[in-house]
Parts: sequence; C-alpha cells; structure tokens
Amino acid sequence: MVTKNFKKRFGTKAVEKGFVTVEQLLNAIKIQVLEDLGTYTHRPIGAILFEQGSISSPQIISLMN
Repeated sequence: MVTKNFKKRFGTKAVEKGFVTVEQLLNAIKIQVLEDLGTYTHRPIGAILFEQGSISSPQIISLMN
C-alpha cells in the first residue's frame, strides 16, 4: 500500500540529515520502550538523543520545522 502525505518521524529525519547514526537512534528507541514498560513517563526520541549528547538543540529545532 502506498501512502500519500506520509510524514516522516523525528528519528528518521535525524538519520537522513546525518545528525545521528542508525545505532544512536536504535539505542534511543530501546531506552524509550524500556522506560514506557517501566514506571517512567514517556519521553520523545529527541529528548533522549539530546540527553545522550547525540543531537544539539539547533538540530532538534531544524527537524521540527
């Protein structure tokens, strides 16, 4: 099935722009899932990548536009 008007997810755009590696993104996704399964609140991938020092604030802002 082909989807028109598909919006790429934050992590996909970050990898495509070269801001993070696939490995960094997968690690952030793993952390997000483990936190969601635990007692923690849900955190966006961007917040996790930022906390790990994988992405900067200006890079996050550029991906949000």
